[in-house]
Amino acid sequence: MTVPTYPVETTAPATASTAAAMAQLLHDGSVEQYRRTIADGVQRVARRVAAVDRPGTGITPAELAPLVDRVDLDRPLGDAGAALDELETVYLRDAVWFHHPRYLAHLNCPVAIPALLGEAVLTAVNSSLDTWDQSAGATLIERRLIDWTAERIGLGPLADGVFTSGGSQSNLQALLLAREEACVDAIGPAARAELLPRLRVLTSAAGHFSVQKSAKLLGLAPDAVVAVPTDARRRMDPDAVRAEIVRCRQAGLVVMAVVATAGTTDFGSIDPLDDLAGICAAAGVWLHVDAAYGCGLLVSPTRRHLLDGIERADSVTVDFHKSFFQPVSSSALLVRDRRTLRHATYHADYLNPARMVEQRIPNQVDKSLQTTRRFDALKLWLTLRVLGPDALGGLFDEVVDRAADAWRLVDEDPRFEVVTRSELSTVVFRYLPTGPARELADAANLHAREALAASGLAVVAGTRVDGRHFLKFTLLNPATTGDDVAYVLDLIATHAGRYVHDHTAALTCPVG
Repeated sequence: MTVPTYPVETTAPATASTAAAMAQLLHDGSVEQYRRTIADGVQRVARRVAAVDRPGTGITPAELAPLVDRVDLDRPLGDAGAALDELETVYLRDAVWFHHPRYLAHLNCPVAIPALLGEAVLTAVNSSLDTWDQSAGATLIERRLIDWTAERIGLGPLADGVFTSGGSQSNLQALLLAREEACVDAIGPAARAELLPRLRVLTSAAGHFSVQKSAKLLGLAPDAVVAVPTDARRRMDPDAVRAEIVRCRQAGLVVMAVVATAGTTDFGSIDPLDDLAGICAAAGVWLHVDAAYGCGLLVSPTRRHLLDGIERADSVTVDFHKSFFQPVSSSALLVRDRRTLRHATYHADYLNPARMVEQRIPNQVDKSLQTTRRFDALKLWLTLRVLGPDALGGLFDEVVDRAADAWRLVDEDPRFEVVTRSELSTVVFRYLPTGPARELADAANLHAREALAASGLAVVAGTRVDGRHFLKFTLLNPATTGDDVAYVLDLIATHAGRYVHDHTAALTCPVG
């Protein structure tokens, strides 16, 4: 028998550019270059952090955009050092620094160093948390953290969950599960098509906008989300929830979920979770608790009781990158009954065939909206292993204490009007001119925020309360002091007062 022969294909030698590119990939032959390059980047960031004297530079989009637009991405610099030099100009020089004590704007926290260590490790190894054969130990670490979080919440022995990209994705998945549970008895496309337009979601008027966005993504009716009134403390009114459930049923509508909030973005208010849980249990309605902000209370040595009732929820959103001092992103969705996660499960022959379930192979993609997913759990794991939950909770307590001090400072200052006192770490207030100039309050506060941002000396947020413009402090930095808050208040009063003076003078100045 003659064995057929085939021409041998030879691989063309790599070009110089290809060889240089190969050298930029992390492998056993490039570890020294990896070490030097990463060290250079860390040193540059460290120098920047050490030199920061204000949270921002006040640069405008019009000033920075041309610098970025001029970068020719088709002409590489060929050297990481040169790329870092360029990065100084287009990013690091004008970055907003959340660790600065006068950054008081959004829910951005200074980050724990062990979490930064985790970030360096996870990006280099580059595990993907979809299947076991891409992650091994990473899968088990994430699962252990989910179990730990569920234990802290008190969800019970059937609880489970998965890490997500953030609170918005967690809320989306929670409402997906709630929708599917509401549709369990709708057998067949016709029954489902008839039910979907009748589904309703009740949430606080002070709740997060991701609830409305999720409803749209889930194909619910345009008026599916019902904003429930709040009390004087900006907490969802349980009596209003009860009445709305009755109204919906009388109208032939189906309340598929109530979304309570443990830490509203503007007011830091915590809805009466235990009361709402009782209402939902009696009505057979899914209760989701958005604790993206307030989850830090899970480790608080003094304020854990503020979350009483959260253990009765069907699902809970937590954002470790808000109140656990983690880098973005680090979030999770927890559920009381792991079986509900089946609504996010799809099997692909190339990835997670159904037979793997019978073989008890743990694939996280079976319960995630994402496929490829970062090992973000490692950051929290290392933080807990280095600092421990009590230390993290103590830091969050410090933040809440600082906010209480800031609220008193604003409340006692006659230049300002302050809204309800937060249970967490926000302070909503506004500069309030006296006399006829009070009509300039909205414009004056908008001007003060913009002028403050342009100076770079401090960053504060803004919002609307009952149709009026207000300013907002969000404190997530234990290093922020009363002196920092007082300094920022004086800056705001100066900018707003000057605006009022100039515009009052213009209105009263005689013509001609």
